[in-house]
Amino acid sequence: MRSRRLIVGNISHSVTNEQLKKLFSYYGGVKRVSIIEGRGFGFVEMSSPSEAEIAKEELNGYEFKGLALRVDEARPRKKDIP
Repeated sequence: MRSRRLIVGNISHSVTNEQLKKLFSYYGGVKRVSIIEGRGFGFVEMSSPSEAEIAKEELNGYEFKGLALRVDEARPRKKDIP
């Protein structure tokens, strides 16, 4: 994995940024969490690509608050593309 940013889908609407941060922090340092309100997905930025890979492997399909999370590497933001 080249990126530290993960996209996390199938998030329960009751989940907060802090709850998601706590879950991902078991697999490494979490720099930033941003849940897109009302959309059921968000982004988690880990401290390193290797930590992001571990979190992806461990949490993809993990049942959290009644829903199985979908975790994958986030595509680069348009402003990040040269």
